[in-house]
Amino acid sequence: MNQSADTPSGTPAEGPAASGPVARQGRGKEIALRVLQVVVGLFYALGSAVPKLIGQQMAVDTFQDIGAGMWLMYLVGVLELAGGIGLITPWLSGLAALGLIALMIGAFITQLTVFHGDSAAFPLVMIVPLAVIAWGRRSTLKALPTLLHGKPGARPAP
Repeated sequence: MNQSADTPSGTPAEGPAASGPVARQGRGKEIALRVLQVVVGLFYALGSAVPKLIGQQMAVDTFQDIGAGMWLMYLVGVLELAGGIGLITPWLSGLAALGLIALMIGAFITQLTVFHGDSAAFPLVMIVPLAVIAWGRRSTLKALPTLLHGKPGARPAP
C-alpha cells in the first residue's frame, strides 16, 4: 500500500505512510504555517491596526501627509485589524492574506508617490509572508464559495 502522506484536501492520509517521515514533514510544515499566520496576524491586528484606530500621533501625521483625510487612516486600520484576525481564522486565512497583499501593494504605491520611496521596501517585505500564507492556504480559497453558499460539510481543512 503506497499512499502519500497527504490527501488532496491536505489532511493526513490513513495507513502505514501516514506515520512515516513524509507525514512528519507535512506536520512540520503545517505547524510552521500556523505559527506564521499567528505571528503575522498579531502584527497586523495589534502592531499596525491599533495605532491607526486609536489615533496615535505618528499615524495621524502620516495620513495627514497623504492628504486623503483621517477617514483613510481609520479605514486602513479596520482593514488591517480584519486581515490580522482573518489570518488567525483557519477558513479565512487565504482570503485575508490576499486582502492584506492588496493593501500592501497600495502602501507600496503610496510610499513611492507620496513619500518619494521612504520605507517603500517595508510593504514589499510584508508581502512575502502573506504570499506564503496565501499559497499554503489556497485550499481555503477554493472552498470559500461552497462555504458561503451554506453547503453542509463545506468547511475547508486549515
